[in-house]
Amino acid sequence: MSEDEGTISVEKRDHLLLIGFNRPAKYNGYTPKMARELLAAITRLDEEDDLRCGVIFGHGDHFTAGLDLPKWTERMEQGGSGGSQNGAIDPMGFGRACRKPIVIAVHGITFTLGIELALAGDIVIAADDCRFSQLEPKRAIHATGGATIRFVERGGWGNAMYHLLTADEFDAAEAYRIGLVQEVVPAGTQLDRAIEIAEQIAALAPLAVQETKASSRRFIVEGFDACVAAFGPTQKRLMASEDAKEGVQSFIERRTAVFKGR
Repeated sequence: MSEDEGTISVEKRDHLLLIGFNRPAKYNGYTPKMARELLAAITRLDEEDDLRCGVIFGHGDHFTAGLDLPKWTERMEQGGSGGSQNGAIDPMGFGRACRKPIVIAVHGITFTLGIELALAGDIVIAADDCRFSQLEPKRAIHATGGATIRFVERGGWGNAMYHLLTADEFDAAEAYRIGLVQEVVPAGTQLDRAIEIAEQIAALAPLAVQETKASSRRFIVEGFDACVAAFGPTQKRLMASEDAKEGVQSFIERRTAVFKGR
């Protein structure tokens, strides 16, 4: 059985990197080839200075039906994962996580890995035709892409257990109610809205945006004290940047700042 199916589309648009699941004939079922290409795309987003924000979306009628399970069986039997390798960024945010913000646009079927990838991002825009399900227990496996962690963080224990343990299907309104998504928009507009938000982020000072995300991640990973301890040194470093001077000057001149990321 070939693993070399499906692609990840990549488009640079000004300061944004648009990353698309591109296997629509198979509901964007995720293959090892797509995993390798997604790693490369998100690593590019992290490392290329001119890129300030990423947008992940799905081509066709659905975001993704999740793993194309037969193509992953051997790795799962060996205890392997699709995580980062050779210093690449892990799309699920384990180990080395992307420093740049990522906005996720989901629509149609958004199952298993689709939910976990969305939860690993920073902002999720959902079309009103979304169908969500964390259905791994129906396949005699359990979620290993972060759902058992982030579902609890976002939705609370009861909501997380309700959906994780029943493996039910729920809609965008329910995902919004429990905090898994930040906006619900009419189907067909989710990508435009995600790009609009990404452009709004990209217009801000890139170093400050990255440090803001890093601070929040530091709280999750290292705890309250480590997060607070980094406030002063981080602010001092930011104040030494050209962008900080531009920020002050734009305030004095009552104009929109133009930031360069240095």
